[in-house]
Amino acid sequence: QVQLQESGPGLVKPSQTLSLTCTVSGGSVETKVYISWSWIRQPPGKGLQWMGVIRGDGTIYYSPSLQSRISISRDTSKNQISLQVDSVTPEDTAVYYCARGLGKFDYWGQGTQVTVSS
Repeated sequence: QVQLQESGPGLVKPSQTLSLTCTVSGGSVETKVYISWSWIRQPPGKGLQWMGVIRGDGTIYYSPSLQSRISISRDTSKNQISLQVDSVTPEDTAVYYCARGLGKFDYWGQGTQVTVSS
């Protein structure tokens, strides 16, 4: 059974950098190329927004609307996926999820609330 757990600060000040980590158990973040790990967020009152993905071979794709401000990486020794969002604004307030897949997702973390406020 694959399990994902997001972690990170619940509150970030505007203009700062948000860093989140997703710890994966029951599966490897370094595996076959077709296994992908995505970051998705849901702002309050809005739908899900796909942010980016890292595939099993390390290839990374970002949402065009966010690619100038985000970075996704992995630590294979810890079996973790990380997300960094630079220069955050209140519009980055959301529940952030990591999930396995791209387009279709079969495993999700429980999500972590991030609020951007001074």
